[in-house]
Amino acid sequence: MKYKTIVCIIKVYSITYRTKKIIQMTPPLTREAWLLFAVAELKPIFSEKGYFLPAVRVSCAFPRGSGRSAVVGQCWGTSCSADGINEIFITPKYDKAIDILDTLTHELVHAVDNCEHKHGPEFKKIALSIGLEGKMIHASAGPELKRRLQLIGNKLEKTHGKYPHGAMHFSATDSSSAKRLHPKATCPKCNYSVVLSLKSIQIGPPICPKDNILMVKQGRW
Repeated sequence: MKYKTIVCIIKVYSITYRTKKIIQMTPPLTREAWLLFAVAELKPIFSEKGYFLPAVRVSCAFPRGSGRSAVVGQCWGTSCSADGINEIFITPKYDKAIDILDTLTHELVHAVDNCEHKHGPEFKKIALSIGLEGKMIHASAGPELKRRLQLIGNKLEKTHGKYPHGAMHFSATDSSSAKRLHPKATCPKCNYSVVLSLKSIQIGPPICPKDNILMVKQGRW
């Protein structure tokens, strides 16, 4: 009886083992992984001009202050990171390889400079040498660099697939903060209105200075 039990266990183990060998799932490609593959492909653009590209992390996220439509990328220096690595953010507005690579190249210039000189002469020297052009705050790929970025984009899509992201389209009123109604109080008689602080609303609505009556709550209390 013990022998039969042992045989049964061995058979179950054998089936389980074979199943594990057959079912091999490939993890889905993440945006961050695709962006790091892109960094590896962009590295020669800098090394050919004598610039060392440091370790970076790249994420798809809204850059700080991205309420301005022009803010499509951002790089943070090593001093902002607990482990001393440049952090780059690429806007979710983009899903085309050429737009992402163009923005990423600009931000990598900041990483080479460790964000020490913003868009000053030091940044400009690196940017122009690798083929960026235009006003430095919005410097983008010139014709020659753009052709190279297109080839890199084609290679990335052929090797790893398309950037796994759908472009986000939104207006200023789409954000949750824009929809938030600030606490206010309005006089029902003269329509005098005032915006209140969060501390003030804990006490209650104020008295209208003109009609000397209790004002009505409005907005988010």
